[in-house]
Amino acid sequence: MTTSLAPDQTPTHERTTVRARLHAADVVALGMIGIRTRKLRAVLSALGISIGIATMVAVTAIPASSQAALDRRLTALGTDMLRVDPLPQNDIPTKLPIASVGMVARIGPVTRAAAVANTHVVVRRTSMVDPNVTSGLTVLATTLDLLAAVNGSVAVGRFLDTTSSAFAEVVLGSVAAHRLGIDTVAVGTTRPTVDIDGTAFIVIGILAATPLSADLERAVFVGWPVAQMTLGFDGRPTVVYVKAREDALGDVRSVLPATLHPQAPGLVQVSRPSDALAAKNAARSTYSALFIALAAVSLIVGGVGIANTMLISVLERRREIGMRRALGATRHHIRAQFLTEAILLSAFGGLAGTGVGIAGTIGYATLHDWPTVIPITTIAGGIAGAMVVGIVAGLSPSSHAARLSPVEALSSL
Repeated sequence: MTTSLAPDQTPTHERTTVRARLHAADVVALGMIGIRTRKLRAVLSALGISIGIATMVAVTAIPASSQAALDRRLTALGTDMLRVDPLPQNDIPTKLPIASVGMVARIGPVTRAAAVANTHVVVRRTSMVDPNVTSGLTVLATTLDLLAAVNGSVAVGRFLDTTSSAFAEVVLGSVAAHRLGIDTVAVGTTRPTVDIDGTAFIVIGILAATPLSADLERAVFVGWPVAQMTLGFDGRPTVVYVKAREDALGDVRSVLPATLHPQAPGLVQVSRPSDALAAKNAARSTYSALFIALAAVSLIVGGVGIANTMLISVLERRREIGMRRALGATRHHIRAQFLTEAILLSAFGGLAGTGVGIAGTIGYATLHDWPTVIPITTIAGGIAGAMVVGIVAGLSPSSHAARLSPVEALSSL
């Protein structure tokens, strides 16, 4: 005899539970419903977070641009520069090694090294001038990296290069040019010359003022090779200029004496870092604290706006929630819908705000002739911050919507 079972008497082990599932695309589509149906409110809500993120980007990027401009000005004051001078011993000049520049350049944090040397010869406007009239000018043999090492520049003409340094050509400091009565080195005309130890040297350039090394303004510069060949120069520098990474400037300063004169480091004097370096570091610390404080306030303001909008949206859409629950939507589905909507609103606002903040920074920096600095972390932080704010702001409204039962949601209308 065969026994049949009623439809509702199916054995438990044969029953299957069908659980509704939503794919990621479906969740996003549901989250977009509230945005599409309430466009004005969505725009206003996104505007709130957009303003917050734009403020965050602006208060980070604009001070960063301002700091870059300040850093540039302070760097021009020699925050990364050191000067090395040998000290005399018993009135006998201390001589630095011929290879001083190469020895210093091998120090890891050093970015630039250059040298000058006093040739102890007299420069005159012409050979007809009284030999005893020196005008207080110094003839310096120089390496080719001097201008880069002292933040110098050429006002007229050009500086010495590999070719000109081997010939009888000179560059005048700004004060030296004035004292010698030379203000041009125009190409196509007879170039001015000066007499150095009985040899006529062609003037090929005049330097602009060098406030970091005022003594160079009263100097006449000749190439290292021609000074050795023509002026009896022994090849030993008398001053070495060093540029190094600012974070390692103190370490470089401490090893320079032993590097250049290991037998008697005390005979080598190294200038201390510029006071501008301390000001630069202090300004950087102040700006960093300002960034964090203003960015935090901006994000909080944007988050409060999103949370408020989502709570109002839940109250207004109780009928929709009740109908969806009655048709089988679970609390998880309702929670995911409203949380996704909050995240999408924040994402749209974050993208718009980041764009506005970047545009504002570029405009402000251009107006003040600053370098435009927009840290990558600011862009990533603006978008990520908006997403985090959306999640936090959407948690409470989405949980409140999920707790509504179908009967409660429909009966409240």
